Amino acid sequence: MENQPLVSIIMPSYNAEKYIAESIESVLHQTYSNWELLITDDCSNDQTPSIVQSYANKDPRIDFVIASKHSGIANTRNQSIARAKGRFVAFLDNDDLWVTEKLEKQIRFLLKNDFAFVYSEYELMNEDGTPKDKTIKTAGVIDYDRYLKNTIIGSGTIMLDIEKTGSLQMPDNATSDDMALWCKILKDGHCAQPMKEVLMRYRVRDNSASANKLKAAKDVWLVYRKQEKLTFFYSLICFCCYAFNAIIKRIF
Repeated sequence: MENQPLVSIIMPSYNAEKYIAESIESVLHQTYSNWELLITDDCSNDQTPSIVQSYANKDPRIDFVIASKHSGIANTRNQSIARAKGRFVAFLDNDDLWVTEKLEKQIRFLLKNDFAFVYSEYELMNEDGTPKDKTIKTAGVIDYDRYLKNTIIGSGTIMLDIEKTGSLQMPDNATSDDMALWCKILKDGHCAQPMKEVLMRYRVRDNSASANKLKAAKDVWLVYRKQEKLTFFYSLICFCCYAFNAIIKRIF
């Protein structure tokens, strides 16, 4: 792809010594080469910083900073976003993996169709990286109202054209920072366009599966009420749809 536009990849890190090297390697192995990987560490107390620094020392495309204080994933992501120079922005958590053509395919898709926002399917894997034989499918074109009822967009599957969306910032009054950001972008009139292929592998952490489900449900409710300021009745409708779609997503 000639005249490759720069992609800024936002990766928060916190106590991820078991997984972060593999996540960084999945970026290094991308077929699309014009990227910058912006990692902000949220004051890890394990070997995460030294692992990331070893990669940054070898590849100038990796921009690594340790936050001055522990402040949570939204602020950590925002610190990386503030350093981003790319027209396109993608997100990858410090324990998930991209397939090698993720960036190349999504750049081509966005440019060809003049879209602002794309998301894809993703596979689930166990904590040790073995496949769970489960794929989370896309749900078609998603606008704001549809997203409120079906939060199917995986943050590691998306790419944004900020020439169209405008500058990004994770809302700091939301407990689910990625959901709150997608709501803001979709509310501005953009739609999340689907790519019906697997471009990410999502790691399901064994020790907190049930707790994460409860926290996710609570976070969704708080986004409805505090971030989006929906009425209680409409929030309840959206939450019931969200819960139903979450169950269907895991079954099918």
